[in-house]
Amino acid sequence: MKKILIIEDDRRIAQNIFRGLASENIEAEIAHDGITGKQMALDKKFDLVLLDVNLPGMNGHDVCQQIRIYKPSLPIIMLTAYGEIEDKLEGLGRGADDYIVKPFDFRELLARINAALRVSELINPETTDKVLRIADLEMNLGTKQVSRGGNMIDLTAKEFALLEYFLLHRGRVVSKMDLAEHVWHLNFDPGTNVVEVYINYLRKKVDKDFATKLIHTRPGMGYIMKEE
Repeated sequence: MKKILIIEDDRRIAQNIFRGLASENIEAEIAHDGITGKQMALDKKFDLVLLDVNLPGMNGHDVCQQIRIYKPSLPIIMLTAYGEIEDKLEGLGRGADDYIVKPFDFRELLARINAALRVSELINPETTDKVLRIADLEMNLGTKQVSRGGNMIDLTAKEFALLEYFLLHRGRVVSKMDLAEHVWHLNFDPGTNVVEVYINYLRKKVDKDFATKLIHTRPGMGYIMKEE
């Protein structure tokens, strides 16, 4: 049985989510403030965290950042009352895997939870020893470790998912629409630059200090991962 941590100060919303998850045979625990939620996330084993932005004690962005430091592979979906792209980018930039704007339909939330769990591959034993490679870059899907030239690279969960998609499609051009749909599980919005933002994050970590660049832009088409 999967186990989810709900960090939400609105008790009505938290209970509604709790009951909805229970009806799907998903176990859940609730924290009503940021400090308690952060500690529970670090001390216990959860498959995913649902994290509100506006929390007493410690706001959701800070909680997300703290969790990401110690549990880089734990999926985090942020619950926010703000729909502006700047607010979404703030949460994604702190390490969130996805966001959903209040009020939301529980069916959409459940779909996003299932998508995040699939991406994390936390319960897929087949990935234990699977390693993806290109040039001197290696990604171990079981241990969630990435290295280049023998040096370990620290990635957020979303950066890891983005790099994994590139490695699985190496040598092929992938569009921003492909990345938005398969990495973020979102309908592509041409007005958002979230894909470019994360491409830039990833390049700084896997390409910047190396002579051979692996992530390349194809103007008007998208991106390609190849030795060039």
